[in-house]
Amino acid sequence: MSRVAVVFWSGTGNTAAMAEAVAEGARAAGADVTILGPTEFTAEKAEGFDGIAFGCPAMGAEVLEEYEFEPMFTDVEGLLAGKKIALFGSYGWGDGQWMRDWEDRCFDAGIRLAATSVMANYAPSEADQEMCRALGRALV
Repeated sequence: MSRVAVVFWSGTGNTAAMAEAVAEGARAAGADVTILGPTEFTAEKAEGFDGIAFGCPAMGAEVLEEYEFEPMFTDVEGLLAGKKIALFGSYGWGDGQWMRDWEDRCFDAGIRLAATSVMANYAPSEADQEMCRALGRALV
């Protein structure tokens, strides 16, 4: 059975709703799913998962959340090459530059994404949630 982690930070609940949809998709595809916050996920834990979905909303000038999520991602990104990885998150302003920067960062680190990243403008719509479920299935 495939082991999938859904690791996310959410300030308003929008990215949390997306994380639950990602987990639903992975479970529906037969995975054993663990949902974790960024302070719970470590480099050691990354080793135990076949696929990992990372979720973070755009913050400030379209960057990852700086106090919990960014430090965690920096710690684990060197261990992610060769694993199934996916990205998702919500935003309320801008045009999604934070996600494009995050994707570029992953590609530069040798991380290949298993699915198209999912962005929701504010609260995820049903279509956004379905894309999140598909993202979860792609990790299995």
